[in-house]
Amino acid sequence: MSIKENEKVENIQSSDPLGTDSVEAPKYSCALGGAYGTALGVYGLVPLLHAGLGCGMGQLLGQFYAGGHNAGGPVGGTSTPTTGLVEEHVIFGGEDKLRKLIEASTEVMEGNAFAVISGCIPALIGDDVEAVIREFEDEVPIININAPGFNGNSYEGYELFFEAVIDQILTSLPKEKGVVNILGVVPYQHIFWKGELAAIKKILGKIGLKANIIFTEFDGIEKLKELPAAEYTLVLSTWNGHRAAKKLEEKFGVPFITFPSVPTGPKQTSKFLRTVGEKLNVSDDVVEEVIKEEERRTYRFIEYSGDILLIARPHSYFAVVADSNSAINITNFMVNELGYLPDIIELTDNPPEEYRENIIKALTEDLEVASLPEIIFEPDSYEARENLRGRSFLFLFASSLELYSASELGAPDVGVPHITVAFPSYNRVILDNSYASYGGGLRLIEDFTSHFAGPL
Repeated sequence: MSIKENEKVENIQSSDPLGTDSVEAPKYSCALGGAYGTALGVYGLVPLLHAGLGCGMGQLLGQFYAGGHNAGGPVGGTSTPTTGLVEEHVIFGGEDKLRKLIEASTEVMEGNAFAVISGCIPALIGDDVEAVIREFEDEVPIININAPGFNGNSYEGYELFFEAVIDQILTSLPKEKGVVNILGVVPYQHIFWKGELAAIKKILGKIGLKANIIFTEFDGIEKLKELPAAEYTLVLSTWNGHRAAKKLEEKFGVPFITFPSVPTGPKQTSKFLRTVGEKLNVSDDVVEEVIKEEERRTYRFIEYSGDILLIARPHSYFAVVADSNSAINITNFMVNELGYLPDIIELTDNPPEEYRENIIKALTEDLEVASLPEIIFEPDSYEARENLRGRSFLFLFASSLELYSASELGAPDVGVPHITVAFPSYNRVILDNSYASYGGGLRLIEDFTSHFAGPL
């Protein structure tokens, strides 16, 4: 190779910096993975993967295990039917194999409905998936979800799932007073999804509202069908679930309210309840009585941690490397409830540009602190780690990918506790735990103070 040719190659390489056109260990899966994980969150729905041979196993290892070492359940992981497309199907098409898969699966798999989730290969070769599904429309309910991985990440797959459900199986229903849909919490991708949804359902129930959380409910298909009956949809995210909520409003007249994230601790949860109560015309007396009771108990329990919070590492700097939802509620709780100082916040979920200004506002405008954190949108794990070097933080809230580098990051010559709060979570099993609602703040205190609590 000549010197000029070599210089040309170097120029090409330098114009493609890591993190722009290529990403090391992104903290999400592909669109197919997001749709697949969302489908598995609906009990009674059997996913059928019309995709490459390794797609299903890749999601088991790279998404479900990464989501707190969770299995895919009775119809997930190695139990999910798949067409397992290979080279010959790229040439001759995969429609016949899909047809045979549906025939066999509907005979041997138990479920109230099926979801054909199509990946990259069918999209590229032009399989007429809809035509194949129509052949079975009088035999079994099937949802057609076109989610090729190259369409986007897991969060995109979540939206594609709900858009398919809204367009294909929902019908208009009379509005049911006091019922609210919950959107914005992405199964597996948000590692505390099960506990978060349960906590939100419980606290809304205390003010007399019925939350349709869909996921983990044993009548999941029926809960999907009940989406049009809600008075409101509550979107617990600055950007996840917004498309689905807008589509529900346009098609079925269900208005929606947006919150920055799932609330953590007393201040966030009380604000959440007051906002929801006002929109749903819940009596102020009812809402305030619940808030009074919950805050009294929670703050009394926080007092038990008072010595360790004030003696060991009071008012220290912390860093967060997590998705937007997790970063917002953790940052606000650590600052506004416990008095810790935010150093740097790195957001790993790669949200669309149009949502980023609102995410920054959610992270800064209500912070009760003199110095605001540096905020970086960074899906690249290598770049995210590099951004942490030479900083002053004493706690790191991040994914398990940052665990083994935590000791060389942050304040020098000081042990920096690492707490896994975001995807991927390969070092923490998460079943029913979460940082949601009043009690969630207590669990967050337990998790991060346990790293340095003794001996005093």
